[in-house]
Amino acid sequence: MVLKGINASAGVGLGRAVCIREEKLDYSAVPYSGKEAEKARLKDAIDEFNRRTSAMAVRIREQAGPKEAEILTGQITMLADPFMFSQMQEAIDGGSCAEAAADSILGMYADMFAAVDDELMRQRATDVRDIRTRLLSILLGTAGVDLSALPAGTILVARDLTPSMTVGLNKENVAGIVTETGGRTSHSAILARALRLPAVLSIPKALELVQDGDGLIVDGSEGVVVLNPDARTRGEYLSRQKDHQEQIAALEIYRDKPTADADGKYYHLYANIGSASEAEDAAQSGAEGIGLFRTEFLFMDRTSLPDETVQYEAYHAVSKTMAGKEVIIRTLDVGGDKAIDYLGLEQEENPFLGHRAIRYCLSRPELFKVQLRALLRAGAEEKNIKIMLPLVTCVEEVRSARELLEQCKKELAEASIPFDKEIDLGVMIETPAAALIADLLAKECDFFSIGTNDLTQYTMAVDRGNAKVEKLYTPFQPAVLRSIRNVISAGKRAGIPVGMCGEAAADPGLIPLLMCWGLDEFSVSAASVLATRAQIHRWHEKDFCRITEEALGLSTVSGVAGYLKASVTK
Repeated sequence: MVLKGINASAGVGLGRAVCIREEKLDYSAVPYSGKEAEKARLKDAIDEFNRRTSAMAVRIREQAGPKEAEILTGQITMLADPFMFSQMQEAIDGGSCAEAAADSILGMYADMFAAVDDELMRQRATDVRDIRTRLLSILLGTAGVDLSALPAGTILVARDLTPSMTVGLNKENVAGIVTETGGRTSHSAILARALRLPAVLSIPKALELVQDGDGLIVDGSEGVVVLNPDARTRGEYLSRQKDHQEQIAALEIYRDKPTADADGKYYHLYANIGSASEAEDAAQSGAEGIGLFRTEFLFMDRTSLPDETVQYEAYHAVSKTMAGKEVIIRTLDVGGDKAIDYLGLEQEENPFLGHRAIRYCLSRPELFKVQLRALLRAGAEEKNIKIMLPLVTCVEEVRSARELLEQCKKELAEASIPFDKEIDLGVMIETPAAALIADLLAKECDFFSIGTNDLTQYTMAVDRGNAKVEKLYTPFQPAVLRSIRNVISAGKRAGIPVGMCGEAAADPGLIPLLMCWGLDEFSVSAASVLATRAQIHRWHEKDFCRITEEALGLSTVSGVAGYLKASVTK
């Protein structure tokens, strides 16, 4: 039997299934001991949760890296939300024991996040469920999931792979991961890639279809799981596994090489990060700079606004880590799928088309200026920071942001605080409006960066979290390709650099087109740096321009994608 899911972490794994089923956390027999006693039990359990989670974060940092550890420390921050805690206390005041209070409130938050058609919010639902399970386990005194003694050749099958499950995991004994939920940017995928384990996610009813001891093949590159394969199929996948391992090893020769095509033309190859701690990973991966620092995560894992000092320290740390290399930092991209309670964002009928990103920041100039001042100060030493505005749709937004930036410069100068007087200001092209007026925006900006995730979503009128229309969500749509080409052309004519920080920048099929159109900078995940450099290195101009001409002559996404895939694999 072949099961199909999401290809979340590349590679091939062969082994036997170990099914991780959710604990039965029955508290029906737990008596209610009174308000004060139950509140004390809840507080003690939360304190113990924080101690254990902090220790887990240290171990995850050693196993996988700082980015993965931050998933766990983010859970501590989430549980520290005073509003969430007060709701649990109110439940206890109403006669619930500590277990029932934690279960009902955390369950409510998990359901709320899971109901949002966006992967980032569903990640939060996964976090809350993980918090719920572990907090109830502490209150009930039961043992959590322990994956430290798995047999060699284990294929983990679970509803979801939570960060807490991976603590103590002997990855040498794990051949692959299969889950019922999750997507390419979910915590399960992030952890699997960090541990370099092949993973296929979002296989419905995997725990019903697979039993302990079943033979499994996990093809994380194609998103396929083979249940109880025959000898011939095993032989085919063993060969694929060997090929993949050889390909990974071969990429190491590109670690210290410059990013250049086969004709010797150079390109910039940067990395995308979500926190200051990820900058070190980016540098070690071979990235030549930071093409996107998503600052919203500084705001999301807190219960109050990060002040200028907190922001300055984060931006300055990245600037120092990448000394001598460009660091493009995106201003607060909040709203839509990124709700932050303390910012007072009102609920909207269609938040993706609402008061978000640059629109929100310009409506809150004092909040926005805190970030702009922090960015100006952080760039004072290395002079390597660039500021990027998200979700721009018109020239007025850029002019308003630049006006605020100039005000911040004046304030810092009057206070005799060092700052980068020549800092660049650019925009993220991620709306059809911005793509259509790219020539006008280019006169106002120092650089462009194309965000293909939202540009594809908005151009195709597709909710990328909706499985019913997910086939439309691809940058190989002719409409999206034409938008990308037009943006790059506008930048070239204006003499400003153009980069791409969306996931498509690492797509082997799209890379030759981007090279032909003159893209200056590719910004990808740290894990994709070497593979992207290798792809760029293989192409001659005569070849990538011929392929581009042929691809743009096709009228359907299947035709374009099929042609490019065949061309890249030749």
